[in-house]
Amino acid sequence: MNLALTGSSDRLVRLFNPTTASLVQTFDAHGYEVLDIAVSQDNARFTSVGGDKQVFLWDVATARTLRRFAGHFGRVNAVDFGGEGDSVVVSGSFDATVRLWDCKSQSTKPIQVLEEAKDSVSTLQVIGHEICTGSVDGRVRVYDLRMGMIYVDVIGAPVTSLRQTKDGNALLVSTLDNTIRLIDKGNGVVLQSYRGHVNKDYRIRSSLGLNDAYVVSGSEDGQIYVWDLLDGKVLHRLDDAHAKKVASAVAVNDGRKEWLSAGVDGTVQVWG
Repeated sequence: MNLALTGSSDRLVRLFNPTTASLVQTFDAHGYEVLDIAVSQDNARFTSVGGDKQVFLWDVATARTLRRFAGHFGRVNAVDFGGEGDSVVVSGSFDATVRLWDCKSQSTKPIQVLEEAKDSVSTLQVIGHEICTGSVDGRVRVYDLRMGMIYVDVIGAPVTSLRQTKDGNALLVSTLDNTIRLIDKGNGVVLQSYRGHVNKDYRIRSSLGLNDAYVVSGSEDGQIYVWDLLDGKVLHRLDDAHAKKVASAVAVNDGRKEWLSAGVDGTVQVWG
């Protein structure tokens, strides 16, 4: 069974069956809005972050929090699992830091703090021994923890979303200038740009779909856009997907050839 996990400004995390549109479970611990969620590879745990300035680690089966990591000085915008067996949680915050937390240790202090960003860290992704981050300072940073190196690409406009391609050679980067860019991870060259959507004021998450053949993103005009990855042309524009309100996030399930979109109208929609 494929399930969908959502976080909302109503402070709740919900688990849905997207096939039947039924609510499976509600997770209630946040005191502020939920801004990001990451699920462990075995689907037994997930982590959620938001306005609480904390990182919540959950057990899916019991719907209870296993750990709460505190240390950020502002809202936490992004989170992901990393390390062997998803033993580490990585969080990025409005306080311009990225913090690494050990899920196995009883210590409540971060095992490492990355402080290179000059503004809010809005998005991140952990891939193997690398942490890719995007910041409002207009930069994408790739931390190679194994080599102890950091690589910086200057995008210019504030970064709101970041996703690595499956081959590991490029990053899909959304920015607040109505543009999504595919940048070469090795040299920072822009391989392709995707435009047509509206993204000037809000964090909108973009995604890659169908084995990275397509780029999918929401828009501030409430529409969903689908581009061809290689030539950058708009293939589909789904009008009025979220009552003309901001469509803020998309997630693609390649196995089912379905994807979800979420918007500030409070709905999650399933597309096929």
